[in-house]
This record gives sequence, structure tokens and C-alpha cells, in this order.
Amino acid sequence: MAFFSIYVIWGSTYLLNKIAVTELPPFMLAAIRFITAGILVFVISKFLKFKLKITARHLLNTIIAGFLFLALGNGVVVWALRYVDSGFAALEISAQPLVVLLLMRIFQGKKIQPMSIVGVVLGIIGIYLLVSQKQVVNKEGSLLGMIMIFVCMVSWSSSSLFVAKSDLPKNYFVNTGYQMLSGGFFLLIASFCFGETWSLPTQWQGKTQMAMLLLIVFGSIVAFTSFNYLLKFVSPEKVATSTYVNPIIALLLGWYFLDETITIQSVIAAVVLLTGVYFINTKKKIMIFSRFSNRIGKKS
Repeated sequence: MAFFSIYVIWGSTYLLNKIAVTELPPFMLAAIRFITAGILVFVISKFLKFKLKITARHLLNTIIAGFLFLALGNGVVVWALRYVDSGFAALEISAQPLVVLLLMRIFQGKKIQPMSIVGVVLGIIGIYLLVSQKQVVNKEGSLLGMIMIFVCMVSWSSSSLFVAKSDLPKNYFVNTGYQMLSGGFFLLIASFCFGETWSLPTQWQGKTQMAMLLLIVFGSIVAFTSFNYLLKFVSPEKVATSTYVNPIIALLLGWYFLDETITIQSVIAAVVLLTGVYFINTKKKIMIFSRFSNRIGKKS
């Protein structure tokens, strides 16, 4: 269920953010989403009698995670959606597992397993097939949007590794609440610094109100709590495989609701990407690698 949340629910947030950002300023949108979600998490936690008091170290770590995950890693993606399609944004972010593996190799010295290498290679091929289409990359402002999304991707990957090793509140729901509030306040500051014009929810269009509601309840509270849970029990590179599935969901929803284009090349790329998910997630060894390593062992 946790993987379903970060695969499918998060895949739909690209569509919801795209709908909302057409009417609302990006940092205002993200700030309202995360601050509201954070407050709701604390209200629910209080009702369930969860302990809300945390240590100073817990607070500092949740603030860092909130900034990297939500303020920079998510808020700037919402900003970039003004320039790129929702499906395209998700496709670029699908390169995140490669970034995670490289960061783990550089900063933790972790060996990249053959299965993960195969999965990442397939992922890169799939991404190339998707973004090499002229009708996708030739839109005005798309280059700026692509660069900013790449910055967000590195920020999110770094925070994934940070959270996996950091001392955080033991209750994943409470942990989510603190990260939501922290990220929301950073986005609030950014909104004021950029001079965004705020408006009341009663002034928004019905579709924007619905998109914001779904983003708060499912995209924030449900999916992000599942994400924090998985980071403690599953390796970061496997959690990052959600960015392989999210593009498929985002493409389908963008095509159905926003008339974003899906070509035959996109369908082929989607199959390649999903195959990459299997290779990174599976614990089985590829027979050719197993036999090759055994032969080397016998010769030595």
C-alpha cells in the first residue's frame, strides 16, 4: 500500500499541480498545500494521542528534510510546471534513481549492483525516447523548466539519503507533520519574496479547489507519510523507483484530462521504464552476471 501511494497517488499530483498552477502562483499554491496538510496531521495525531513533542535534533532534521524535500524538491517543480507539461516534468524526474545511486556511490561508497545498473540503463533509454521528441522539448520556456526540475531532482535525492540515515521522530505520521510545516513555511517566505498575489479559496475555480483538496489529503498526508515510512525500511534507490512509475501515471492523466500528447514513442518508452523498475526492485540475480562472477572466482 505504501508503494501504491508513492507510485500512483504521487503520479497524479503532476496533473493536480498543473491544474492548480494555471490559476494560482506556484509558491503560494505549494505553501498552502503543505502548511494545511501539516496542521491536519497534527490535529489527527492529537486525536489519536500520538506524542507530538520531539527533541531539538529531531526538529533540526525535520526542518532540513522539509526544505530539501518540499520547499526546493517540490515547490520549485510546481513553479516549473508553468513552462512544461505535467507528463514531461514527471519524465525528467524519472532520472532520479540514477542520481540516488551516484550519490550513494560518491558519499557512502556503496557498490552499485548489476541488477541496479541494468535498471538504470533501461531507465535512461526510456527517458531518452520520451524527451527526444521535438513536440515535447520545443515549447517556449521548456529549457528553463527542465533546468529547475533537475535542481529539484538532486535536492530530493540528497534528502532521501539524509532522511534514511538521520535521527527523526519515530512516529512517521508526526515526522510527516513537522516536515510539512517546515517546508510550507519556507515556501511561504519564498512567495512573499517573489511578490506573489494571494487570494482566498472562495475566489478559486471549482477545479482548482478540488485539485488543492486532493493534493493536501492524498498527495501530501497519505503519500508523503508512506514515503517517510519506506525510507526507513527499504533502500533509497528502491524508493526512488517511484519516479519510474510516476511518469506513466502522469502521462496518462495529462493526456486524458489536459489533452497532452502521447505518441507511439512515448508508449514504447513507458514499457522500457517499467522494465527498469523491475530490475531495480528485484532481489534476484541475473544469470549471466552470476556465472561470470563464479568463473572469475574459480580462476583466481
